[in-house]
Amino acid sequence: MACGALCRIPRAVAGGDIANAGYRHGWRPGWLGQCLRWQVRGVLIFLRSVPEIVWALLFVRAVGLGPTAGVLAIAITYAGMLGKVYAEIFESVDQRPAHALLQSGSGRLAALAYGILPNAAAELTSYTVYRWECAVRASVVMGFVGAGGLGQQIDLSMRMFAGDEVASMLLTFLLLVLLADQLSRLLRRQFT
Repeated sequence: MACGALCRIPRAVAGGDIANAGYRHGWRPGWLGQCLRWQVRGVLIFLRSVPEIVWALLFVRAVGLGPTAGVLAIAITYAGMLGKVYAEIFESVDQRPAHALLQSGSGRLAALAYGILPNAAAELTSYTVYRWECAVRASVVMGFVGAGGLGQQIDLSMRMFAGDEVASMLLTFLLLVLLADQLSRLLRRQFT
């Protein structure tokens, strides 16, 4: 299910980039750009407004029991969350480097890659790792509704009164959260 977290990052970056296309460079887009911006924002709002447990129940009905339903549910919900936050981070960083690149003839992608992303990298990384940690926790809940993963194993072990198995899985879960915390700290140090 953590794969779902990793799979949604490119979609969230693209969604955040599209949602902010004009405002990032100090000009207002035309009516077509405005329409695209509001459509992308609307999709992001819809994706994050439906809880992952509801998505999981829908996907369990669509693809059956197993980790695929959980991965899809978490990926969809967190793509909406990450897209919104990435858009806000892109709006909040210093726009002057990107504007200077555009004025010197660079393309929009180069302005994003060299003008916006370096300034936003620490915040993006920190929030992404935090949401990955949240996705790991959510995957445990998903398992209780039949979406596979660690939660399903914990549920089965609890039903069989295998306390030692439950304890070892909870310890594994704790180690995953600690690993995410250490990774976040390491990456933040790298980008600041």
